[in-house]
Amino acid sequence: PDVIIEAQFDDNDAEHGQDHLQDMLTDDIKKLSLDTGEKGKAAGVTGVHRTKQDDGPKANDPRLLPDEFLQRTAKVVYILEKKHSRAATGFIKLLADRNSELFKRCAMFSPVDHRVPRVYVPLADCPPDFVSKPEAYSQMLFICRIVDWKEDSNFASGQLCKSLGQAGEIEPESEGILMEYGVDFSDFSPEVLECLPQNLPWVISPGELAKRRDLR
Repeated sequence: PDVIIEAQFDDNDAEHGQDHLQDMLTDDIKKLSLDTGEKGKAAGVTGVHRTKQDDGPKANDPRLLPDEFLQRTAKVVYILEKKHSRAATGFIKLLADRNSELFKRCAMFSPVDHRVPRVYVPLADCPPDFVSKPEAYSQMLFICRIVDWKEDSNFASGQLCKSLGQAGEIEPESEGILMEYGVDFSDFSPEVLECLPQNLPWVISPGELAKRRDLR
């Protein structure tokens, strides 16, 4: 409903004074109103007639506009289930403001996944020499778990879980992905290992092989 019309004028327009500029704006508004009316008829809008009495608060009422001219909006009121693991891989660095009180207590964790917010982590979770040698950890991957994210803050708060290793290497990158998605990659328990054949090397017997489809 709010329309801003920008009028461009040069020195010649300035010589005609403010009245000429006002006339230009009036003509543009009339033209825009006519164009809008024609578009409304082409879209099948019927039963809406503008009169002098309509030029009031109801003229800008969005409820009177057709659905194709409206953008639906919504508001999240409740979270039924939290699907994300709250764990992310990323890098740690010192805060930019060295004079702030937060600089003495926290570091900034920047996730690799940009859908995850940046996180304040306690300096106590960081390596002991991180403050004195932050450049030594610029390419070191860490796992951070988000513990809180206040509504009025751009940054979450969390805790560093562990150091994975150098970024770009296969093992640290793979472990980070597994932890982010909550995949349990810990060692199998003794009970599970007992289910496996104990006499090694193990081979399929000819009778069992005859009952199977060979996909080798």
